[in-house]
Amino acid sequence: MHKIVQQGSKSLIESRIKRKSLLSKVVTDVSQLIPYFQNGHYVSMGGFAGTGYPKVVPIALADHVEKNGLQGKLKMNLFVGASVGPETEDRWAMLDMIDKRYPHQNGHHIRNGINNGRIRFADQHLSIFASDLLAGYYTLDKPHGSKRTMDIAIIEATEITEDGCIVPGASVGITPEILQMADKVIIEINTSLPSFKGLHDMVKIALPPFSKPYQITRVDDRIGLEAFPVDPEKIIAIVESQLPDNTSVGAPEDETSSAIANNIVQFFIHEIEQGRFPKNLLPLQSGIGSIANAVIGGLSKGPFDNLSVWTEVIQDTFLDFFDNGKLKFASATSLRFSPPGFNRLFNNWENYKSKIILRNQAISNAAELISRVGCIALNTPCEVDIYGHVNSTNTMGSKMLNGLGGSGEFLRNSRISIVHTPSTRPTKTDPHGISCIVPFASHIDHTEHDIDIIVTEQGLADIRGLAPYERAKVIIQNCAHPIYKPILMEYLETSRQICLKNHMGHEPHQLDKAFKFYTNLSEKGTMKIDKW
Repeated sequence: MHKIVQQGSKSLIESRIKRKSLLSKVVTDVSQLIPYFQNGHYVSMGGFAGTGYPKVVPIALADHVEKNGLQGKLKMNLFVGASVGPETEDRWAMLDMIDKRYPHQNGHHIRNGINNGRIRFADQHLSIFASDLLAGYYTLDKPHGSKRTMDIAIIEATEITEDGCIVPGASVGITPEILQMADKVIIEINTSLPSFKGLHDMVKIALPPFSKPYQITRVDDRIGLEAFPVDPEKIIAIVESQLPDNTSVGAPEDETSSAIANNIVQFFIHEIEQGRFPKNLLPLQSGIGSIANAVIGGLSKGPFDNLSVWTEVIQDTFLDFFDNGKLKFASATSLRFSPPGFNRLFNNWENYKSKIILRNQAISNAAELISRVGCIALNTPCEVDIYGHVNSTNTMGSKMLNGLGGSGEFLRNSRISIVHTPSTRPTKTDPHGISCIVPFASHIDHTEHDIDIIVTEQGLADIRGLAPYERAKVIIQNCAHPIYKPILMEYLETSRQICLKNHMGHEPHQLDKAFKFYTNLSEKGTMKIDKW
């Protein structure tokens, strides 16, 4: 049985460094590392979806900036596989320590910095980001040193092996890639966790031309390393950490998410009956967030056995899936459990660790592998329009939330691509003020060509094989909230009449009215328009 070590316990770092020549790199006074970080540096961190990220050094840097009034004077360009904990990047954003940030983030201050124009941010497909980073696309304008390297990489590990290789913790993300391309490396060994050795399968990404296919056909196939090598000459410090990942308990399953899950379960049953799915389905992928977590919880109660998962992130409800015997194996790049969820994991470590693999995000999100294993993708968008275009990132067309993440890779390349969302969301003055089914999405991340199924608590729209007008009718009838259904149907039919008269009726719109939901929301706090 493994338990989380309490912060402040006796140092265990020597037992985790198997290569004894590296003991000389151990630093106990983190302030010694501050001078290595300079304004304008290109800094990369390990971690993904708020787990497995370094904490001690980023927090010490933030403390240094705050104590010495260096806000806006010590700014870094920050590259992480996805998001890390709020006490690191979000605090950095609050202290104006971030100039550029790629390719995904999560936090109030960093989001404000992006939308206020203070932080230069762009999201990217996560598997592509890893290879583009190695190719030097994100360091083209680096003013100093090599344009193919990071100045410093900070990673969290749970062990260093006898041959000096790194065993990460609860996530992999881009750790292998940044270990390759960093000029200097700082390793935080988190001794409050058990060693995760044996849980990972990491590969060195080959860039084109003549890169070879990944030899994976099943979710439990292994092609890589349990620990990733790093040049010991790059390591400037090894720091002990006993800080936990700063995760939270997700929202419990509610009436809406339960109804969404039930609609998906009924669809799966139908596909099995029609012979399009095997009885144990196809490998499941689930996005991040409380709705996705609740939907997986609902699916775990469904009539399916011997299931497998190929996804980015494993959340709490996957543990229920394992515990009820219905989930056989899961492959991901991150374990994002709540504190009680991590305790469940560690208290039954020997059972769970044999059923999980953590991979580079370049592998977990690879289009080639998503297509080959035949995933069923399940992702939560901001909104869906009547023709099946999906917005996952920018509310009102302009305001960035978190970023694209892996939704694009899974929705485009999976065997079946499903988006699920409540039919409405509340505003300050209207409990149904925002319709998640709109005439024309204000921003499009995933086109109509990538989406098969749309689900709300109202019902399910199967838009496979349908022409645009047919799709629109099914989406409105099956997925829109009753308040918005007649409004949307009026828009569709009027648009069709107008466009057919002008011989442009394939995917009819009225461009002078298509965004009226948003203007009404801005002016009146609701999308419930009085008339078109």
